[in-house]
Amino acid sequence: MTIVAVIPALDEEGNIGDVVRGVLDYVDAAIVVDNGSRDRTADVARIAGAEVVREPRRGYGAACLAGVKHARTLGATIILFTDGDGSDDPGDAPRLIDPVANGDADIALGIRTRESTERGAMTPVQRFGNWFAPRLMALTVGARYRDMPPYKAVSIAALDRLALRDAGMGYIIEMLLRAHTLGLRVVEIEVACRARRTGESKVSGTIRGTVRAGAKITTSILKHAFLARR
Repeated sequence: MTIVAVIPALDEEGNIGDVVRGVLDYVDAAIVVDNGSRDRTADVARIAGAEVVREPRRGYGAACLAGVKHARTLGATIILFTDGDGSDDPGDAPRLIDPVANGDADIALGIRTRESTERGAMTPVQRFGNWFAPRLMALTVGARYRDMPPYKAVSIAALDRLALRDAGMGYIIEMLLRAHTLGLRVVEIEVACRARRTGESKVSGTIRGTVRAGAKITTSILKHAFLARR
């Protein structure tokens, strides 16, 4: 069994080293996907012990797809997705990996709750999206989730069945809706969500940003819900 961490990152030179060093205590390899950084993210990640893949196409999904593709060349059987901003606690990694490694789940989602989230860890846009998206998914296809988490463990076998293609923020939405449609075994595990130590969030906290994010989330859910029903 080979466990590989896939870490999308954009301009995270101040955080990425700690993320890589922390997660390497629990995985066999770490892949940082540099999604067009203008700083030293790639160099810092490499020094910390990660393999670096460059994905010039901007988008969370594009970075995840590139990371999974490279992880397959390393013989990965489980992928641990985690963000490069340090918001995910590496100490929670075994709690996500174990249910998948033991064959009890195909996907383990790291759920952020009010109690487990540090003050300032999430922007208003992120809080809105995590409130709105699960409710819309439940209404459209009956898929009941508590979060759209960046921290998650997924078996390669499940990823093969999911056949994900979304290159944008709809990647996790596509994953959750297809997992529901295919009847994959999904567990939700409460994890910590920490405030970033350095740098700024790439997600806007403005009213305009919230409206735009809501429109994107709605469009993505409706698109993937339609495909799931087909």
